[in-house]
Amino acid sequence: MLSVTGVVLGSIPSPSSGTFGLGPLTVHWYGVMLLLGIAGCLWLTGRRWVSWGGDWDLIFRVALWGVVAGVVGARLYHDITSWNQDPAIHAHWWGFAAVWDGGLGIWGAIPAGVAVGARVVRRSGNSVRLMMDAVAPGLLLAQGIGRWGNYWNQELYGRPTSLPWKLRIDAAHQTGIQAKYRSTGQFGYYHPTFLYEFAWDSIGVGVLLWIDRRFALRRPALFALYVAWYTTFRTFEEILRIDPSNYFLHMRVNFWVSLGVWILSVGFFIWWQFIREPSAKAVPKPRPVATGPRMAVPKGRVR
Repeated sequence: MLSVTGVVLGSIPSPSSGTFGLGPLTVHWYGVMLLLGIAGCLWLTGRRWVSWGGDWDLIFRVALWGVVAGVVGARLYHDITSWNQDPAIHAHWWGFAAVWDGGLGIWGAIPAGVAVGARVVRRSGNSVRLMMDAVAPGLLLAQGIGRWGNYWNQELYGRPTSLPWKLRIDAAHQTGIQAKYRSTGQFGYYHPTFLYEFAWDSIGVGVLLWIDRRFALRRPALFALYVAWYTTFRTFEEILRIDPSNYFLHMRVNFWVSLGVWILSVGFFIWWQFIREPSAKAVPKPRPVATGPRMAVPKGRVR
């Protein structure tokens, strides 16, 4: 294996630091990636919603309350499922809320964010189902971008590998993994699961946008497809990952969560799109939001 000044060729280097200075402030790249993901979701969802006749005011309100709820839900899920696995939780009295050290569970973020966002949409008089399909590709985009935060924190990597795109992890960040997966030497090389998921999610954004343009969907069928697409790879990813986790029946807890959510989402999509008889009741016309034009429902889109 060739090397130049200690850097192995044919591998992804680990970052020298997960933070950078901005005047007197210390900024965490993990947080920057989260903000970029939120911005990407906001941009894509807003463009879709406005193209359907809506306005940005509702998007901003949904984003504000949905993001806050999502972060809280994500951290609660992590605290509950990783209480005896993540030492950062117990490092300080505020460790349970230290999101800058990593530790956000998507399984808590999406339900909490969607629930609160749906309440905002319902109170505005607009269609929750339509908004769910508007935001679906944006959520997948945000999740893909957010995964780069794991790269900067050198966390959530996969099993050791010798593939050309292997990810180098510093020795200090290899603590806590199972002994049978430890690599010899100063550095270990592992599957870059963050990169795998980023690629899968990015492809999925394009697939969802194409499906939404090509087919007439019974809202929120696209949201169900988004969940199914994400969990398809996430279930496989949980087999690769070796970071500390609780296990059930010899598999990571998140493997079972992902598999269960995949079954539910696929089952819901098939039933909702192909089996359920559409209601004969007309879809109520959305009401205008306080500061924007009346929301127009795309013809033939909501069933």
